[in-house]
Amino acid sequence: MGESNMKRLLTLLSILVIALACAKNKQEEQVVGSGGIAAVDTSNAPESLPPAVFAKTGGALYGIASEVREPVAQYAKVEENKFKSAKDEPVTTFAIDVDRASYANVRRFLNSGIAPPPDAVRVEEMINYFTYHYPQPSSDVPFSITTEVAGCPWNTNNRLLRIGIQGRNLDAWKMAPNNLVFLLDVSGSMEPPQRLPLLKSAFRLLAEQLRPEDRVAIVVYAGAAGLVLPSTSGADKETILGAIDNLEAGGSTAGGAGIELAYETASENFLKDGNNRVILATDGDFNVGVSSVEELEKLIEQKRKSGINLSVLGVGDDNYHDANLETLADKGNGNYAYLDSLKEAEKVFKHELTGTLVTIAKDVKVQLEFDPSLVESYRQIGYENRALANKDFEDDTKDAGELGAGHSVTALYEITPAAGAHGTIATLKLRYKEPKEEVSKLITASAKDEGTSAYAASADMQFASAVAELGMLLRNSPHKGTASFADVMQLARVAHGEDLDGLREEFVRLADSARAMTEHPIAEK
Repeated sequence: MGESNMKRLLTLLSILVIALACAKNKQEEQVVGSGGIAAVDTSNAPESLPPAVFAKTGGALYGIASEVREPVAQYAKVEENKFKSAKDEPVTTFAIDVDRASYANVRRFLNSGIAPPPDAVRVEEMINYFTYHYPQPSSDVPFSITTEVAGCPWNTNNRLLRIGIQGRNLDAWKMAPNNLVFLLDVSGSMEPPQRLPLLKSAFRLLAEQLRPEDRVAIVVYAGAAGLVLPSTSGADKETILGAIDNLEAGGSTAGGAGIELAYETASENFLKDGNNRVILATDGDFNVGVSSVEELEKLIEQKRKSGINLSVLGVGDDNYHDANLETLADKGNGNYAYLDSLKEAEKVFKHELTGTLVTIAKDVKVQLEFDPSLVESYRQIGYENRALANKDFEDDTKDAGELGAGHSVTALYEITPAAGAHGTIATLKLRYKEPKEEVSKLITASAKDEGTSAYAASADMQFASAVAELGMLLRNSPHKGTASFADVMQLARVAHGEDLDGLREEFVRLADSARAMTEHPIAEK
């Protein structure tokens, strides 16, 4: 090679090296939602932390990722509820939601020193993650209803209405026999420790609690779907646990085929007077076969009519498809949880086992009618994707939410009151169906404002308010008012109570972690 050619080659190599270095310095982390891809320029990251990625999430918080990862996590876009005039629109209707996945996922972000994307924060799921001291039902109705009104911590001119629905407790040994199918994603994306290995530990927890009258089968899917354990009596723990232990990850993901095989297996072992349920565990990255959300919705809607419910367990981080999994659980008359640790698996499969497996009421809808003489305007906090048209309240063909044994549901409304107005501010109607019935039943209640201040409210009201306030801060909500992390922690500490499971104390720690992320935000370019 001549000297001139050598010089040209060296020049080209130098240009290539410089170009690659510039590209690396301009590396971006992206958050994917149904509204599109929002790119975050990280070229201003401090030199002391290369090659960390600094991610701006909604303008409220900034986080640090320990490594550059494929930016494909997906969350459905959430357009927050706005205030409505009680004079123009006095009636509001929604379906209940017992999902708790969002809180566990938000916890994972905060424990990692990363602010969650705003659309990963569903405030109602954060509130519903916690246990409240609602009374057990005293009649034949499978749940009780509690209402409370107090001051709004982040807007002293407004009031908060809390609605609490508590499902009847059921001892595990009194459950009807269970016909379960564990449906596990064993594709290549599930190999990391916090995915398939965590799920194997979780399903071991559930398997160890099975009774002789219970049955379980295991279906896996990757490049293809397969039955790795035929329906087996809960008495045969050794065989069940052995099948779980032998699961390994590898291949692409054919989620639709796996779901079809799981339902087929559940149908073959259907228990007329039992609990029939498929439990899907995945990161939601369906990339082969039935892969669109619409196709999966249709498939699940067809199968739920057979009396087999679907519950969903989500795992993963950088390619986590939250939007897919929430949709599947909603369409499958089931619940949706996110596992960020073995402790969370214990919560779902040990402490809340009957609620996870046993449905005590289905298609539960709530309708409120506010008194315009006492309420100027109102806004529901969360439940954006559970809103119903008012006409759907009495339509028994409209799908709504399911309530599991021992589960509770909490809903908050922020209210702008008429000047000095107290009294019964709203009437509440609730419709539900017995698990095996198709005609709904109606019950009613009322909500009365007696002028209670925010810090004179019940401990549960104060704690639920603190959780809502943190959710709004994480979302950088336009309705957050004077909310602050200091106020969140103060309110939560006041409402700490016995906290037997330690979750309220953990909440305070997470709020403090979120606060710390805001002390030295990255300046915008």
